[in-house]
Amino acid sequence: MPDERPSLLFVVNIPRFFVSHRLELALAAREAGFRVSVATSGDDTASVTRIKAAYLPFHPLPFSQHGTNPLHELRTLLSLCRLYARLQPDLLHHVSIKPVLYGGIAARLCKPGAVVNAMSGLGYVFAGDGFKARLIDRLSAPAFKLALAGAGSRIIFQNPDDQRLFIQRGLVDRGRTRLIRGSGVDETIFCPAEEPIADLPVVLYAGRLLWQKGLGDFVEVARRLRRRAIFRVVGYAEPTSPLSVPARQLVAWQNEGLIEWQGKQTDMPAVYAESRLVCLPSTYGEGVPKVLIEAAACARACVTTDTPGCREIVREGVNGRLVPPGDTEALTVAVQKLLDDPETCRRMGAAGRQIVLEGFTLSRVCKDTIALYHELLSQS
Repeated sequence: MPDERPSLLFVVNIPRFFVSHRLELALAAREAGFRVSVATSGDDTASVTRIKAAYLPFHPLPFSQHGTNPLHELRTLLSLCRLYARLQPDLLHHVSIKPVLYGGIAARLCKPGAVVNAMSGLGYVFAGDGFKARLIDRLSAPAFKLALAGAGSRIIFQNPDDQRLFIQRGLVDRGRTRLIRGSGVDETIFCPAEEPIADLPVVLYAGRLLWQKGLGDFVEVARRLRRRAIFRVVGYAEPTSPLSVPARQLVAWQNEGLIEWQGKQTDMPAVYAESRLVCLPSTYGEGVPKVLIEAAACARACVTTDTPGCREIVREGVNGRLVPPGDTEALTVAVQKLLDDPETCRRMGAAGRQIVLEGFTLSRVCKDTIALYHELLSQS
């Protein structure tokens, strides 16, 4: 007997991102009655193994996360066309810029079904307002218009700034956009814990080790507030990224006594529990940083930049401080004041936890996304 459940194919550039940001959504969709499969690059064998262990059919694609070789990019587009023509999924869910662009174009050519395009931030390509506008106007606008066109497609934005930008540039009609803030967090896992008693409080940077995530500014604050706190760095390198901070630089900072570099950690709730506050001075094109959602869920005050995505989860004076991007003086003052005022940190942490419970839980993100799936299928 044929399986009559609607088929849903996730298309993501790298398997690690799918596992960290979309695996739980995929499992929730399967629980809701979808036949779910996944297509990403196959380079990260550990993450691919996790996908297969969840009994999700896996389709490798030649995605190069940061590659720009035209022939390789064309090969990726053609591979997507062949995959869509073969699988003919009822619903496609593209996540991040390359899958949205290439997958959207392939979907227009192959017409496999309804399409959800999810912008998980605008990334390094769109960092900086002047460059952002020039790039979209001169290079990306025609490709985005083609990829996002079609009555059977919707585009999810994680913050209203990105949504407004695409609408104002004429890349998508407002009626085909949806705002779903972030990828969600399981509030039963990321939950409050008492800060341990220690000689020095911990200021945490967690995330990918990228310059435009503000790691250099974080280290400059550590230099200025030396011996006032432990400045801890948790995260992993992204060697193919043009923004990657070299491992030798992290070792040099650690040898200088500026930071404590712990590398990639698997028990992030425990990492947050050891921290007084979380600092992410990002100038990157964020969606809504998962680190800040997790930190808020764990009732930790946050210091970040007043930029799209970051200001979506951190509210000035409520659950943290917002500073101008690139302003290390303002960043230092904000961190110092919170280090000197643990009671305010506790108050802000409690407020952050409430903000997450009201709008950033994993269950809410899954519910809103699956509702969008059903909306599109009912119209096809």
